[in-house]
Amino acid sequence: MDTKIRIGIAGYGNLGKGVESAIAQNDDLELVGVFTRREPGDLRVNSGAPVLRLNEIEEHVDDIDVLILCGGSKDDLPEQGPALSRLFNTVDSFDTHAKIPVYFEAVDESARPNGKTAIISVGWDPGLFSINRLYGESILPEGATYTFWGKGLSQGHSDAVRRIEGVKGAVQYTIPVESAVEQVRNGSQPELTTRDKHTRECYVVLEEGADAAEVEQAIVTMPNYFTDYDTTVHFITEQQLREDHSAMPHGGFVIRSGKTGATNNQVMEFSLKLDSNPEFTSSVLVAYARAAYRLNKKGDIGAKTVFDVAPGLLSPKSAAQLRKEIL
Repeated sequence: MDTKIRIGIAGYGNLGKGVESAIAQNDDLELVGVFTRREPGDLRVNSGAPVLRLNEIEEHVDDIDVLILCGGSKDDLPEQGPALSRLFNTVDSFDTHAKIPVYFEAVDESARPNGKTAIISVGWDPGLFSINRLYGESILPEGATYTFWGKGLSQGHSDAVRRIEGVKGAVQYTIPVESAVEQVRNGSQPELTTRDKHTRECYVVLEEGADAAEVEQAIVTMPNYFTDYDTTVHFITEQQLREDHSAMPHGGFVIRSGKTGATNNQVMEFSLKLDSNPEFTSSVLVAYARAAYRLNKKGDIGAKTVFDVAPGLLSPKSAAQLRKEIL
């Protein structure tokens, strides 16, 4: 086999651990280091890879082919994406949909002058669902696209809740409204608001002395996360959080309903059912790290999204193998 693609991980939460696991399943990749803001000596990584300080990462620019950014979208990636894509080819899972255009520009302005390739907003949504929305709109131009998430635990929304003052621990579940899903699958093309399609449920452990009413108000009024949804907040104990909410299932579906010819209804659907949201997202990130490396080798630099990456670049197989085995 050719020389392995050297991968670095920035951040070792659930996503970072998932990336570590996914790298182990890909023979053409190797993990060369985990970079953390924590004290490296206090962190035990499953693979035994070196643990290094994130603020000293500039010393390792020659050791890493692609750096996978595993921080949160609310506070970490807006800073880390532009800063680290100046030094490395990067892949990240920035998922605040409303802010993607601004984030893209910031990363591009950093990566492009330095000859780096940075693929942003990689995962399943944004990511795989985005591709399927594009396929649907392109193939069925007369129609409507619907995206449903869940029922499942949202990492980004859970992270946003945990950062609220007074919150000790929290998870957030996104739940599709079944009646809306059935209308769409039947091809009726209903007009649905954001609130019509999903509800959100938060399970929150309060810090001692925190005001439950203030925390609840901070959650339900949070822009880009909760304001447009019917959101229910449940206050629970640490033990309940640990025992009842430690798994991270998720999933969802993209449905394009449209007409061809004069009368024929066509429905396209792509769906996911995931036992572990972070491990699946990590697996997508790792496949796109391979693509980032290949794009950079070809001189295709700057910020990219999943729309800019040919599917064949994700696979360890050659183009000839893909034509023979999969096409």
